[in-house]
Amino acid sequence: MLEIIYQDENLIAINKPHGLLVHQSSIARDATEFALQLLRDQVGKHVSPVHRLDRKTSGILLFSFDKPSEIAMHQQFMNAETDKKYLAILRGFTPDTMDIDYPLAKENGTMQDAFTSFRTLQKAEVEVAFGKHPTSRYSLVEATPKTGRMHQLRRHFSHILHPIIGDRTHGCNKQNKFFKEQWDMTTMLLHASELEFIHPVTKERIHLKAGLHEEFKRVMDFMKMEL
Repeated sequence: MLEIIYQDENLIAINKPHGLLVHQSSIARDATEFALQLLRDQVGKHVSPVHRLDRKTSGILLFSFDKPSEIAMHQQFMNAETDKKYLAILRGFTPDTMDIDYPLAKENGTMQDAFTSFRTLQKAEVEVAFGKHPTSRYSLVEATPKTGRMHQLRRHFSHILHPIIGDRTHGCNKQNKFFKEQWDMTTMLLHASELEFIHPVTKERIHLKAGLHEEFKRVMDFMKMEL
């Protein structure tokens, strides 16, 4: 059963687990379960996703029950009128705060402006040697993307040399292998924790929060991190 964190006549939001695709995709033919079908079957109604989360990203995923709400919410996301916050565990010690203003290329090569702010919540030094270093260093950050480009956070954190742990495409293969060998952890440690938007019908400001899933919490536990 999916964890439903918000529901009314027009919208429904779930706390998507790591590893679950939003819907069927030719890119991931191995998948047999999808958030769209699972939620539809769970509530017994047609639902449409109004934004996307990567397969390995957990957290708030919003759906609509009707076409007008779907269109209105699509517009809010496209126009950057929603406020989103993500939690991530990164390699190394990050600055206390930082703005990343770094354009990203679309699949067709067109460059798009991309802007991310983040603040460091905690730092951890684990007494496990990594490479030439006697210990391993990590940071828990809260990131606020101001634009919504594909893989924006993953690419931005890779750009500043603090990749997200578990990111196979844009991350550090040595770190990912290290986490699998040391802690049997293959999850990407990126979580969509908060979402704020204007309700398309009532015009109220809605603020949603989604708690961390067990694997993310397990890593925080052995790193002695707390929120």
